[in-house]
Amino acid sequence: MAAVYTHGHHESVLRSHRWRTAENSAAYLLPHLTSGATVLDVGCGPGTITADLATRITPGRITALEQTEDALNLARAEIARRDLTNVDFAVGDVHALDFPDDTFDVVHAHQVLQHVGDPVQALREMRRVTRPGGIIAVRDSDYAAFTWYPELPELTEWLDLYQRIARANGGEPNAARHLLAWAHAANLTDVTATSSTWCFATEEDRAWWGTLWADRITKSAMATQALKSKAATEAELQRIAEGWQKWAADNDGWLSILHGELIARA
Repeated sequence: MAAVYTHGHHESVLRSHRWRTAENSAAYLLPHLTSGATVLDVGCGPGTITADLATRITPGRITALEQTEDALNLARAEIARRDLTNVDFAVGDVHALDFPDDTFDVVHAHQVLQHVGDPVQALREMRRVTRPGGIIAVRDSDYAAFTWYPELPELTEWLDLYQRIARANGGEPNAARHLLAWAHAANLTDVTATSSTWCFATEEDRAWWGTLWADRITKSAMATQALKSKAATEAELQRIAEGWQKWAADNDGWLSILHGELIARA
């Protein structure tokens, strides 16, 4: 059931993921957090959201979960940098969590279900380890709903390539629109579905987002996968990278990313 992680952990990917905070990536969850709660953060990545959540639930504890020790070490470094003492770490698979039933008050996953082989099974497991009355919280983007201006052909090529590679890896890049249906298939009944966006439109934001994607399309695991599978050539990847830089340099450049969000009560 495991899918190949499309992005990998190249510096250009981490540059994006380390920008994420509880405020810009989990605002829908924050009203449901309480001091003393126990939280599981599935697919914690470099741990910036994990650390923010940890500060909000003190003296409660949060467990950061990743698929490998190498990935988990990224979160360990962030937690150590912030000198937090209420964070535990675990390696595991969301399809088969190694925790007893009813362990956590909150189980959270940000940008995870789009990358797993069976998101319905993942939600079932998240519910299983959530205490009765607790919260399952998931947020995922929807690549087909990304929208930008100007409508550069290179960015259209990028989106088509990303969709093809992500699906070949066993994921669902348009996960946001599926969250409610997946929750119902997992027999979650007390569910609230919402959405929110990221928007990149200032000169600073465009430079940051455009440059990191120019790097990701030529240097990250996605680039390696594209070349190995012959989904794209080096010249095509370079042209897409130049398209991202062209978008970033345009004073009229604007981009919005839609996210689906789900709060389910166990």
